[in-house]
Amino acid sequence: MKSDLDRLMRERELDAFIVTGGEEFNSARYYLSNGAQITHGSIFKLRDKPALLVCSRIELEEARKSGLDVKTDAELGYYERLAEAENDGIRAAARHWSDVLRQLGLSGGRIGLYGAWQINKTIALYRVLRSELTDYEFVVEEKATLIEAAMLTKDADEISRIRSVAERANQAMQVAWETIAGLRAQGEYLLNADGKRVTIGDMKDLARRELMARGLEDTNMIFAQGRDAGFPHSRGDEDMPLRLGQSIVFDLFPRELGGGYHHDMTRTWCIGYAPAEVQAAYDTVMEAFDIAVEAFGLNKPTHLMQEAVLDHFEAKGHATTRADSGAMTGYIHSLGHGVGIEIHEGPSISHLRRDDRFQIGNVLTIEPGLYYPERGYGVRVEDLFIIDENGELVSLTPFRKDLVIPLNCADGQPQ
Repeated sequence: MKSDLDRLMRERELDAFIVTGGEEFNSARYYLSNGAQITHGSIFKLRDKPALLVCSRIELEEARKSGLDVKTDAELGYYERLAEAENDGIRAAARHWSDVLRQLGLSGGRIGLYGAWQINKTIALYRVLRSELTDYEFVVEEKATLIEAAMLTKDADEISRIRSVAERANQAMQVAWETIAGLRAQGEYLLNADGKRVTIGDMKDLARRELMARGLEDTNMIFAQGRDAGFPHSRGDEDMPLRLGQSIVFDLFPRELGGGYHHDMTRTWCIGYAPAEVQAAYDTVMEAFDIAVEAFGLNKPTHLMQEAVLDHFEAKGHATTRADSGAMTGYIHSLGHGVGIEIHEGPSISHLRRDDRFQIGNVLTIEPGLYYPERGYGVRVEDLFIIDENGELVSLTPFRKDLVIPLNCADGQPQ
């Protein structure tokens, strides 16, 4: 949580940190600026002192919405530094940072660097900082960064926002279910009211409209059918028509409009009926899901949950990446991950991550799956959970887990 920042700085022996970046979405800056919609600007924070947001004068009013102390780069002398550096923006920024740090009362020490920027500009800035600002040691953390550690647990306001996103995402999923149930089957295909075959692209467009109407935006959902569903991150072929009896992996992970907190959920559907092999795989995945939930324990290492699921799949004869790191079918991904401003945050639920533990304030997915593209199917089921103040695992994804979507009519006749 943000309240942990000073403690984390002490643990990492940081005297200050700077979060910077350009126009790219910048989760660290968004997080620390409380969602202020700025496209430039840097945040400076000294240990045990309030943060300062330095922005362009054209974004001053937006920056003030952060609730942080705000000053413009102009009033802090950036343009004088730019002229001095003969319009070399990188060199001017480095000297400007030195001015800001000294005004904040720091004339030396260890400075953590965070944010998101084009890699060439980032490397160039780091080189200039090290060569020109020799009173400071600029620290680039190679593992879990201070910002990632703070984001690992969510405060009450963050949880409230994620709950709201979850509720709206579940509503959009419900509309997709009801829309498919209302289609008419003709042969193996599904037709809309105009008698046209309904495609994956049609369903994605519907989901995007439903999300937008609820103040959410799509972040490249997965709606993959048949063989495509057998590849965990296949987005699906938008021109492919929906077909009866095909497994559909529908992974919906929207966020607040314009950037913000996410929800993440997956359901696997078969329209009309499920082939026996798909039903058997689905039952096995649901057993794995229940095993995972039962394996939860506050402060327990997360890898134990993954290992319980691996034991289950391997006992059922499915390949896993624990048994064969090169496996391309069976169970071939981790069991879950944290969710917040980024769709993938900590903690990780993987047998390869031994240090992560379940903590109060975690928001995380549980998403076992089985994938057999050459057999023409894939299956995944995913809920988003919080670990509440009582240390309980609470699902934010109440949407039904039925495999088969029964049609209200077939060949134009009510069932």
